[in-house]
Order: sequence, then C-alpha cells, then structure tokens
Amino acid sequence: MSYDWRNAVVGPSVSVKDTLEKLDKEALRIVLVCDDSMKLLGVVTDGDIRRALLKGMGLECDVHKIMNPSPTTITNNTSRKDAVALMQSKSILATPILEEGKLIGLETLQQAKSRKQYSNPVFIMAGGFGTRLRPLTDDTPKPMLKVGERPILETLILNFIKAGFSKFYISTHYLPHVIRNHFGDGSKWGVNITYVHEETPLGTGGALGLLPDDTPEHPLIMVNGDVLTNVDFERVLDFHVQNAALATMCVREYDYQIPYGVIVGDGERIISMEEKPIQRFFVNAGIYVINPEVFKTVDKNRHIDMPTLLQKYLDANKEVLMFPIHEYWLDIGRMDDFERAQADIKGLSFE
Repeated sequence: MSYDWRNAVVGPSVSVKDTLEKLDKEALRIVLVCDDSMKLLGVVTDGDIRRALLKGMGLECDVHKIMNPSPTTITNNTSRKDAVALMQSKSILATPILEEGKLIGLETLQQAKSRKQYSNPVFIMAGGFGTRLRPLTDDTPKPMLKVGERPILETLILNFIKAGFSKFYISTHYLPHVIRNHFGDGSKWGVNITYVHEETPLGTGGALGLLPDDTPEHPLIMVNGDVLTNVDFERVLDFHVQNAALATMCVREYDYQIPYGVIVGDGERIISMEEKPIQRFFVNAGIYVINPEVFKTVDKNRHIDMPTLLQKYLDANKEVLMFPIHEYWLDIGRMDDFERAQADIKGLSFE
C-alpha cells in the first residue's frame, strides 16, 4: 500500500475526534503530533484513544492530552533490518524517523503476505423480524437488505473473511430460506457456514444453546447480523485473549445532552448550576467475545438476553471486560438508519 506519512501529521491542539478520523482515513495505525517546526511531540495509536475513552476523556479534548510523548523512534541512518527488528521487539507497526528531533519520515512494519487464519468460530444473529423497517422486510430478513451492492449480512461476513475467520454459524428465525439460499454452505466464499434455527425467538443470547456440540473450543465472536461496521475484529479478539477475559463486550461512547439547566441543591440552597450538561455513557454495541465456558453452558431453547447471561458472571467476579470501539458502527434498526447506511457505504472501505 502506498502512503504519504505527511498525511498522518497533526498539531497538538487538534481534537481527539479529528485525530481519530485521520487515524482511520490514512490506515497507518498511527498519527504523528508535531509543532509548526515539525518537532515530534508524540504519537497517537488506536490503543491511546481507547485508554483515553476508558478514562472518561471526551473526543473533543486536545490530542496532546492523550498522546504518547515518548515514542520509539529511529534515525535516517538506522538500517531497514534494524528498524524491523526494533518494531517487532516492541510489537509496534510503525516508528517515526527523526533528524535532530525533527520528523522526516515514518518507517512501517509490513504485514506478512499471508494473513493469519483463526480457528475461532463467528456466531451471527440473523433471526430478527425487522418490523421497524417494513415494508422492506415483508419478504426479506433485515440482515439481507442491501446496503450498497450487497446485503448487510454479506458485508459483515466478508469483513470477517478478510480478517482471517472462516468458521461461521448463523442463527435464523424469520424467513430463514432467504439467508440459506443466498449463502449456502459458504463454499462460494471459501468458508464454512452452519445454520441454527430458532423455532421461537430466544433473545439475544438464547441461540447460543443451539450451537452444535462440535463447535470449536475457542473464544467465539458473537455479533448481530444487522450491524454495519468496520471494527477490527482481530484486535478485539487479541484484547480478549491477552487479558484472559471470560467475556468481552464491545461498547460505544454515547453522549446525551440534557436540554435544561441542571441544578444541584442541598435543601433549599443551590450548590451548583450547569446549563445543558452533556452526559457520556458506554453503550452495548452488540459485539461480544465469549469463552466456551459461557456459550456451552446455555441451555437449549432457553430464552435469555446477553446482558442477563453476562450478569451472573459479573456477580461471580469473573473477568467480563469492555472494549471501546471508535470505528464506524451502525445498528440498522430503523428506516433513518437504513437510509444513513446507504449514504455512508459510499465513503467506507468495505470492499
């Protein structure tokens, strides 16, 4: 892939939001923070942004508040072999090239030609009625509605295939033949697809009880079939494994502005006033990684939602973690979501 490292440079007062957009657009997985003289002040990676979100820092804060001010760097005299060895030893994908403290380039660690292949199963929930999208869903399951040139579900599966996943399970209920007729056994895409069918809706977690006994004993990625996203599933899985989690839930930051002035009082005395404050929350993105200990213990044909399923492990102080995602994500549940997806798909790299 050709690139220009200069496109990955930002000033220290640029917002985290704008930095994030540049991080996604340039696909270098690093943004370089410099002053007007091109002195390197720090770098920002995907991990820096996630850690900032977990600390409660908003997307509007200045990037210098979240950057790594002491990144690994090399000089123009560093050999390519030594640069690669350095990056591999530190598990980084790119390192700035400096000359007397000034940024003059960026050395990247090229990915291996053959992508890593994962044995982890991918479970896609595709059984919903899509009632809020009628009449579009009168004869078509919601995941099979076309966004751009292909169905939502096909785009999702292709993203997993590109990431190295090949073992798929699809849960169906409403108009299952439409999904089966389109995907078959997955051989058209060089993958394996197995179907499980909910005779009655089992909630967001109940279909796990229908998985066959020979489902691979690896952490399973579970995702709703009506989600349009370019989340890095490899990174989500790596986070789950590296942190020895029992379950990992992907979350999104959601901002809600209270439309009134908020008053805090003590009896009749006003302590503080804040005009239309913004509250920030993490919300469930409908993407999970769960260990066999979880998905193999769900009873067959038991109705249960994922939050309820995970709550018992939280109550037992098990490692149930959250993974903030900042990539594009859209739950296509309503007509305005569907229309937005049609516009967004044109500018997204889903091919």
